[in-house]
Amino acid sequence: MPRLSDRTRLIASATRRGQGRRPVNPPIERASTMLSDDPASMQDSASGPVYGLDGTSAAHELRAALADLEGAGDAFLVPSGLAAITVPLLALLRPGEEVVTSDAVYGPTRRFLTRHLATRGVTTRFHPADASTADILALCSERTRVLLIESPSSLTFEIVDVPALAAACRARGVLTVMDNTWAAGLAMRPLDLGVDVSVQAVTKYAAGHSDLLMGAIAIQDAGIARAVLHTIEDMGWHVSPDDAWLALRGLRTLPLRYNEALKSALQVAHWLQTRPEVERILFPPLPGSVSHDLWRRDYSGGAALMGVVMKGGDKARAHALMRGLNLFGMGYSWGGFESLVTHETPQLSHRLHAPDLPGQLLRLHIGLEDPADLIADLEKGLEAWRALQDSNLQHPA
Repeated sequence: MPRLSDRTRLIASATRRGQGRRPVNPPIERASTMLSDDPASMQDSASGPVYGLDGTSAAHELRAALADLEGAGDAFLVPSGLAAITVPLLALLRPGEEVVTSDAVYGPTRRFLTRHLATRGVTTRFHPADASTADILALCSERTRVLLIESPSSLTFEIVDVPALAAACRARGVLTVMDNTWAAGLAMRPLDLGVDVSVQAVTKYAAGHSDLLMGAIAIQDAGIARAVLHTIEDMGWHVSPDDAWLALRGLRTLPLRYNEALKSALQVAHWLQTRPEVERILFPPLPGSVSHDLWRRDYSGGAALMGVVMKGGDKARAHALMRGLNLFGMGYSWGGFESLVTHETPQLSHRLHAPDLPGQLLRLHIGLEDPADLIADLEKGLEAWRALQDSNLQHPA
């Protein structure tokens, strides 16, 4: 039988036969204590969870669905997307070792590397976001244990050559951990490309409704999986049954939401390209945008998340544009059903190799609203941008 599509498999796992009469969705089992009928079986994990930390029905079904989606031997759940990154790093790195990653890495990840791991003897080397494969590998030393890949990078959306990096690292004995949140385990399967660990913030597209925090860690190698599992056990991480149930419900419709949002995002991006206030769009699925060729080669889709580089401007004008919007929420997340806008220029100052952008940087997440309505709303925001510019010209400081 040919392999079913992701869209079908994510639903078929709920309707599979041979389990008797049951609800489509697993029950929500809130439990800390798990009871046994016989003292000899109390510690037998093969009979089911021994304690609430082991996870109940919804969590186990969610793990299985995510592992299948990512092509993994197993997938583990942790309480946030950040924890999905920090747990593998804690499991795989020891004092005296080193991790190499992008200078554009997600801000809280950078904080963990430079604050938590640094004080425990693990150093980090940052490569420019647009570095070539050769330049990234040149940073790896004898102490390098992990290459942490974030592709596309945060805020500026550069894509690296994941297959080439994974192959080169494997030959050198360097492990690879990839933040796959942008692809949601759907538009790319890093493990199929040779990556050792694929992580994602289930908070974003997989859950899809902006109502929970969760991370997932997908692994094929049994030894690495064991190290990650032991770290989760030792740290006492746990995902609530209610959140696992909500995430599983969201996962069933992931392909439809993900692909529909991308269609809308492309419409919005093409329109923004025509605007005189906009310098350029940072959005890999957009022809001519940053890393488009690598995206087309390695990805089957993309997140509806883009950077908008304005022509000049300052913080006041960026904020005026944001206040001029009605349909775009102002909040630090993405992947939900709602559109969002953030002002990201200040965050670029944390980089060692800050990009030379000609104007203010805004980030847009395009949700499931009608794209025509979103475009009309952005027109209002651009009017506010222009109005403040005109006011400054008439009343210079």
